[in-house]
Amino acid sequence: MNIPDNLKYSQEHEWVRQDEHQLVIGITDYAQDSLGDIVFVSLPSVGDTFDRDAVVGEVESTKSVSDIYTPISGKVIRVNEALVDQPELVNSDPYGQGWICAIDPTAPDEFAGLMDHTAYRAFTENQQ
Repeated sequence: MNIPDNLKYSQEHEWVRQDEHQLVIGITDYAQDSLGDIVFVSLPSVGDTFDRDAVVGEVESTKSVSDIYTPISGKVIRVNEALVDQPELVNSDPYGQGWICAIDPTAPDEFAGLMDHTAYRAFTENQQ
């Protein structure tokens, strides 16, 4: 299982990467592997605002439909439009081209409270 050490992680299996003043969100390799082949991604809209742990979209796979949660509060400033036509990018490149959205955080301290790669690895090992 791929768990990059430069990201933060939530208990709902989302990852967060800090890019200057914005936070980019996606679902983890663990999550995409559990879901199976992803066939549809419902994205939030640019300008939407969310509190931490709110549902910002859905991922539909051949196995199930799962909510995507935002691990941090903020305003959506970008979405990955490529996922509309290529939802499988979440499977093939979950930490790169498969990102979901970017958020301008309203509570930046929430980022520091997320799990690092070591804590997330231990968390996922306890779920198996």
